[in-house]
Amino acid sequence: MIPNSQGSLTIRNARIFDGESPALIEGSIIVRDGRVTAVGTTDEGTGAGNIVDAGGRVVIPGLIDAHFHAYALSLTSAINETGPLSYSALAGARRLEAALGRGFTSVRDVAGGDVGLATAIEEGLYPGPRYFFTGPALSQTGGHGDIRAASDASCFHGGHMCEVVDGVEDLLLAVRHRFRTGATAIKLMTSGGVISPVDPIRVPQYSAAEIRVVTEEASRRGSYATAHAYSPEAITHSVLNGVRCIEHGNLLDAETARLMAENDVYLVPTLVTYDAMGRRGAEIGLTEVGVAKNQEVLGAGKNAVTLARDAGVRIGFGSDLMGELEDEQLAGLRLQCEVLGVYDALRSATSTNAALLRREDLGRIAKGACADLVILDGNPFDEPSVLWDERRNRTVIKAGHVVPSGGFPVGSVTTDEVTSGATA
Repeated sequence: MIPNSQGSLTIRNARIFDGESPALIEGSIIVRDGRVTAVGTTDEGTGAGNIVDAGGRVVIPGLIDAHFHAYALSLTSAINETGPLSYSALAGARRLEAALGRGFTSVRDVAGGDVGLATAIEEGLYPGPRYFFTGPALSQTGGHGDIRAASDASCFHGGHMCEVVDGVEDLLLAVRHRFRTGATAIKLMTSGGVISPVDPIRVPQYSAAEIRVVTEEASRRGSYATAHAYSPEAITHSVLNGVRCIEHGNLLDAETARLMAENDVYLVPTLVTYDAMGRRGAEIGLTEVGVAKNQEVLGAGKNAVTLARDAGVRIGFGSDLMGELEDEQLAGLRLQCEVLGVYDALRSATSTNAALLRREDLGRIAKGACADLVILDGNPFDEPSVLWDERRNRTVIKAGHVVPSGGFPVGSVTTDEVTSGATA
């Protein structure tokens, strides 16, 4: 087992973005047993443990991707849903390792994942971020999670990423089963989607009673439901029936944004997936139907984020990348910075996403927080591209241990590892 929470670490000569304040803190970060014990101090005391000299570089909290899919190995739904689960888990572990290397020390998998994959990461069998999963997303028959075309007479009840469940009683059982097997939240499909074959983007899915039984049961468990929804009609339907978070939301209008703010409903935009599919989708197998749907939502995504910000909606960050598009994850930060600016985009991917996860010890650099950190090769407020340019060095730290190129956290850190640009 790889240790992930023991030992001591001091990062000195750092400029620190704490996840909340626009003002950078200068000084050191002291870590003990995987937790931050002091920020900004110039007194490193005795027994400082492993020392990293940041050389005046900016240190940010470990990034959080709140819309990740470990099992999304292809843009073809049938491949994702029906292939061997053992293969999906092994390939998913590699996707998670790559995300960690980019600086995403936590991810929320909102269609797939299971307790086995989460446990393997926690125990150090595979390197990866902190892994929060919903299990297969819930879809009505003919909804976004139903992979069958209109001419397909086969029987499909679900697979690794989505499950087709209709009716209040069956949905209640499905929610309880997810919590029994380790899910941290529930995902509902409440509108059409880009890659699904028969459902129009705008039409709301699931009845009010069906959504309500899911949200009420999740609330009883101290958790919440999040909804895949694009249109104002679908978003309103979801919010009024208790959903706590909207995924995508590209076709959002001002009135619906105000409704979200009034009900304290988060928005997790996934701008990069449409941008990437628009540039690369056809070459990697996106269907003609998918290309047409993607065009409908591509141009509207940035406008939706602007409307949400103006209404006071809490905006997170997600990627939603499938198949070969996974390497575009950091480009999502570029797109969100273009809309919100560097400060608000960084908050989205750190402290706001942590609040969505209900983990106040993540997404921040503060006393008591988990020591999940990224040392960037520069100052993103002066040079935003250091956030997404993978040619620039970055040092990723999870639970107080540097993650080298091999993926696994290590306990021994030297100054040279930072100055030479040790990357995960």
